Amino acid sequence: MKNGTKAAIHRRNQLLAALEPDDYLWLEPHLEIVDLPRGKVVYQTGEPIRHAYFSHDAVVSLVAVLQDGGSVEMAIFGRESVFGFVSALVSHQSFGRYVTQISGTASRLSLARLSDAINKRENMRRLLFRYTEALLARTLQSVACNAVHSVEARCCRAILSTRDRTDKDDIPLTHEILAEMLGVQRSTVSSVTSTLQRMGLISQGRGTIRITDHSGLEKTTCECYHTIRQTFERLLQRERAL
Repeated sequence: MKNGTKAAIHRRNQLLAALEPDDYLWLEPHLEIVDLPRGKVVYQTGEPIRHAYFSHDAVVSLVAVLQDGGSVEMAIFGRESVFGFVSALVSHQSFGRYVTQISGTASRLSLARLSDAINKRENMRRLLFRYTEALLARTLQSVACNAVHSVEARCCRAILSTRDRTDKDDIPLTHEILAEMLGVQRSTVSSVTSTLQRMGLISQGRGTIRITDHSGLEKTTCECYHTIRQTFERLLQRERAL
């Protein structure tokens, strides 16, 4: 693969695309493009973290595995993110299980090189720490959302957010994945998605949800969708302005 092609792929990740040219060139020789097929467990709970991943089009969930065998999503990562970085800042161990929900690719970087970048490259350090702030804000907003907003509104948020990460109206989301995202039973997801389909907002296929009325879906979701999206947009806009 030619260097120009690799650079274009690496920069599908919005954080890598936001790097200053000299910072990106400093990092590029150490970036490796890897496949993340659906269902791949990147890290198990408590496993040592040796690499950070900058997703291009893959969507990866960080899930808590419960004693009864169930699981619930704690965070989700797409092309606006890097995962494995925050978990490794202190403990170098995974907070939970990182599992690929939507297949794609990512740029992988050793934590040793990333730590070197944080120590030596001021602009890169600022970007990653601002990303950490945005990730915390998203996590706290999600906690509030889960506490006060309906499953229907949260389901719309999950569908729209996944669409933002894939740029596709046909989204490979199963009821099982949505149930894990929302922390509810699959039967609840089936009921909610059937309602959204009757409203003409989505249509459902085998393992796929198609958005048929984007503006209608945005009107049905809660305010958290726009709040979270704007948090990351401000992060990237500020970096471009500096």
